Amino acid sequence: MKIIIETDRLYLCVFEDSQIESAKNFWGDKEVMALCDGPTPHELLLKVIEGYRKCHDVKGLSVYAVILKETKEVIGCAGFNIVSSMEEVELIYHFIKSAWGKGYASEAATACLELVKSHGKVQKIIASASPENIGSLKILEKIGFTFKGMKWFDDTQQDEHFYEYIITSS
Repeated sequence: MKIIIETDRLYLCVFEDSQIESAKNFWGDKEVMALCDGPTPHELLLKVIEGYRKCHDVKGLSVYAVILKETKEVIGCAGFNIVSSMEEVELIYHFIKSAWGKGYASEAATACLELVKSHGKVQKIIASASPENIGSLKILEKIGFTFKGMKWFDDTQQDEHFYEYIITSS
C-alpha cells in the first residue's frame, strides 16, 4: 500500500489493481454516481485505476483510494483530475453510501488541499457539484472554496455549482 497522505482516520493511497471490487462500490454504484455522470461500467474500472496510478507516477498528483485506517476498507476516492495543465486541477471525491455523513469526505478533501499545496505547480483548484448534492456543496464551502456561479457541464448534462480555490504562495 503506497500511502500518499494520512489523516486521523484515513489513508489516501495510490490505487492498486486488487481494489477494483472496492471501487465498484462507489464508481459503479448508481446511487453514489447519480448526481455525477452515472456509474462507471465494471469492465472499465481497471482502466480507470491504471489511469490514476499512471497520473500519479507522471504528474505527482492523482485521484487516490481512501482507506479507513480502522478496518483497512476502501471507502471511496479523493484527489485530483488534471484539467489541462498542472496549474489547474479538479478536486473530486466519491464515497460508498455507508460512509456518507461521517465526515470522511471533508477529511479527505482537506488532506487533498494540503497535498496540493506542497506539490508546488498547482495554482488553482476547481470543483463542481450538482445543486441537489447539498453535502458536497457544504464540504466545498467548509474547506475554503469560493462559489463562482453556475456552469454547464457536458458530461453530466446539467448546470452545476462551480467553485475555485486559489493556491497562495507561503
